[in-house]
Parts: sequence; structure tokens; C-alpha cells
Amino acid sequence: MNSVYLDWFTKDEQFPFFIQYGGHDDNTFLHQHSGFSELVIVLNGHATHIVNDDTHFIKKGNVFVISGESVHAYRDPHEFKICNIMYKPEILRAIGQDLRISSGYQALFEIEPFYRNYHSDAATPRLCIPNLEHIFSVISIMIEEFTNKLKGYQSMILSQFMGLVVYLSRHYGSQVTSIPNNLMHLANTISYIEDHYLESITLENIANHSNISVRYLNRIFQAYYRTTPMSYLIRLRLDRACTLLKQTRLPITDISYQCGFNDSNYFTRQFSKVYKQSPKAYRDDH
Repeated sequence: MNSVYLDWFTKDEQFPFFIQYGGHDDNTFLHQHSGFSELVIVLNGHATHIVNDDTHFIKKGNVFVISGESVHAYRDPHEFKICNIMYKPEILRAIGQDLRISSGYQALFEIEPFYRNYHSDAATPRLCIPNLEHIFSVISIMIEEFTNKLKGYQSMILSQFMGLVVYLSRHYGSQVTSIPNNLMHLANTISYIEDHYLESITLENIANHSNISVRYLNRIFQAYYRTTPMSYLIRLRLDRACTLLKQTRLPITDISYQCGFNDSNYFTRQFSKVYKQSPKAYRDDH
């Protein structure tokens, strides 16, 4: 399976964000994103979208998010033009609780990206032409800022991106008729973990936040994410550790504590298990 990395598109580790217009005249290869998500807006034409083992017809106005778990490709494109917005998932931690709990945000940015990993009935919402024209103008500003890179361009892009997230969430909030309770519990749980992953939290804390039992929490995580809540938590901490190892000269023990690990030896074991090398070796290689 081919993996695609964000640093293929941008080398700026301080601003892990990329936006572009994408025109596909030919079929694309099946690939999986490594460590980043992608917001896709279909600007023109149509194509068949392959996601894992399922196919979906997509056309102008469709909007969807592809997470790192999904394998996808485009087939039979016709005058197919899209906007790709690639970002690290943690960028959405700046989203306020007022939006985070809305059905539109949950549906588009939290639930659908992983729900479609295992279920073929995931929705692909669609913008009408007036809404799409507004999106065109926002995208144009973002791409201009990203291209020219004038002072303050990162702040401008992030403000436009957050505005786009709010706009899309509001729009799809009116389209979401029902979200299964188990998915809402899972989405709320993920949001809580991502907001508090650097803190000392337990499985019981996570379950209590969503008003569900630990047993039920483990069951829905396994059903939809193919992992456990604590494994998800540890992976977030390790991803943060990678950033600190590459960008700072902090002692590894300090990094382990800053990333939520109370035992530096445990941190090293978990890091080596996931990345197949020690934190020191990882730092030396990067």
C-alpha cells in the first residue's frame, strides 16, 4: 500500500498545512495518508471515489474529509477539479466547544472520516452553487496567502481555515438528520482525548466524560477505530514527542513528561514499539 506524507507537499514543520487546486485527468493510485487529514472540496466535474472497498460517485459541490486510516483513489475523472486542504488533525483543537458539540462539525470532521473506514453508507454532503461560490472566495484567499507568504500569512490562513470549518459545519448541521448515539459518544470521546491527551487522564475519566461505561467505551472504539482508547491516547502523545524530538534539544526525560508519560522508561518502550527505534535514534535521524 502506498503511503503519502505531508512533508511531500510542505517541509515547514512549524506550519504543517498545505492547500492547492488539484486537477486529475487520469486515475490516481490507491494511497493512504500518513499522519495527516485532508479536506476535499470538489470544484468542478465528477469522478468515482474509491474509499477502502467501496465506491462513491462524487461531483461538483461534494465535500469530505479523508483521515489517515482510509485508503482512497479517484477513477474515471471528467473535468475533475478539487481543492485539497491538508493538515495535521491537531490543528482542529483550536475549535471552540460551542462548535465542537454541533452535529454539523461532528458529522463532517469527527465522525465521517473514520466511520467511512468501515462502513459504506457514510454520507458525502454537497454544497449548492451559492454556497460553493462563497467557498471559492475563501479558498482563493487561502491559496493567495499560501503562495505569496507575506508576513502574517500563517495567521491569515488559519483564520480563513477556521472560518471555513465553521461555515461547512453550519451548512451540514442542517443536512444531518440523525447520528447514531454510539457515534456521538465516540466523537465526544475523541474530542475529549485530543483536548486532554497531555494531561494525566485515565480510562475512567474518558468514559465518565461521555457518560458511558468503560466496557461500552472500549467496545465502540474497537468497533469503529479498531483500537483501544488508551492506544489512541498513547499515539497522540508519541506524535507530540516526535515533534519535540525534531524541533527541540530538550532531554528525552523532559519530553516524556511533557507528553503525558510519568515514566520515561515506559515512554521509551512505547516509542520504540511504534517507531521501531529509540527516541534518541529518532532524533539523530531527523
